[in-house]
Amino acid sequence: MAEIQFQDVTKRYGDGYEAVKHFDLDVRDGELMILVGPSGCGKSTALRMVAGLEDISEGELKIGDEVVNDKAPKDRDIAMVFQNYALYPHMTVRENMGFALKLAKVPKEEIDRKVTDAAKILDLEAHLDRKPANLSGGQRQRVAMGRAIVRNPSVFLMDEPLSNLDAKLRVQMRTEIARIQQRLKTTTIYVTHDQTEAMTLGQRIAVMRAGVLQQVGQPSELYGHPTNLFVAGFIGSPSMNFLPAEIEGDSVKLPIGTVQLREGLRGKAQPGQRVIAGLRPEHFEDAAVVGDRSPGVTFKAHIDVLESMGSEYYAYFEVESERVSSSELEELARDTGAADLPSAGEGSQIVARLDAASKARQGEDAELWFDARQLHLFDAESGRNLLDRTAHAPSGPPVHAPAGDGVHAPRPT
Repeated sequence: MAEIQFQDVTKRYGDGYEAVKHFDLDVRDGELMILVGPSGCGKSTALRMVAGLEDISEGELKIGDEVVNDKAPKDRDIAMVFQNYALYPHMTVRENMGFALKLAKVPKEEIDRKVTDAAKILDLEAHLDRKPANLSGGQRQRVAMGRAIVRNPSVFLMDEPLSNLDAKLRVQMRTEIARIQQRLKTTTIYVTHDQTEAMTLGQRIAVMRAGVLQQVGQPSELYGHPTNLFVAGFIGSPSMNFLPAEIEGDSVKLPIGTVQLREGLRGKAQPGQRVIAGLRPEHFEDAAVVGDRSPGVTFKAHIDVLESMGSEYYAYFEVESERVSSSELEELARDTGAADLPSAGEGSQIVARLDAASKARQGEDAELWFDARQLHLFDAESGRNLLDRTAHAPSGPPVHAPAGDGVHAPRPT
């Protein structure tokens, strides 16, 4: 096991393009660190630099106490698991898992012991003599993991290992990965595009955008205290809603009503300042099922679409307001494909997560409530969270303006 340290690491290609910029990150010994971000953000490039598959243009990369910038991949004591299983079709599971050890001329008895031990961890004992063609997708991915485990490396590197699996298997396999990592205590860097995977798997998460590290923290920190608009919009499912707002004394005027600034925000915004308000779907509720409405704002909305999820509803409606415009949110919309969808109207579309007891109905007006204690405010120019608790902004160019899908906050009572 070993700590991994990126110290001001930059990856620059021959044409001058910088895929990773001034990257500083410490991955603790035995930690499961998630690198997450949209396509092209540099997360896989950072992983490949740890593996030795990409040269480092500037900075230092340490595994343990040793600088590994110039070390060959085979000398770094790492093992990788890719989204492509890359299994040998003519070999059995046992042979696939032990092949790297066989090439290293490890004694057969030791190979058999290590393969058997890994098969027990991965629940593959009954499949050791089968070939990949006779296995399910999840079983093949476990074989690929077993091939890495038998090597007993200091570091596991996983590059979107679940992206080829269907939705049900992804949920099952991410649970397996978390269980195995906790048992083995091997330092692991896991790259994913899926923020749900990141939030449910990671002990800590590093969010990247355009090669620049945006924020590092535990899932609850990124959810509750996003450092900027990009992190706020990326973390959470459904995504955070954004509305234009204006500071009025100790209050903030929103398109759905005026609310008092919560403690910590007062004094951080000037009267008349235009800001961007962030409202998570789970902080809305049907006003009829809320007990104490005093810490929030009640308003009427026409429900355009109502999706029943069984345990809750997703209600979609529009509010009359200008649409928020920022480079971060536009980038997120392009990444999800939302930028290509036709707009429903001239206002801003909002999604609210409502309790199953809600009487809201599609095509009808409903009285909704928003918990003002959960309001996020962002500077309209820089995109920074006005209640940002981090010590410094991400390096690089300036940013311009739990189980299940994401993290669910407690329901108001």
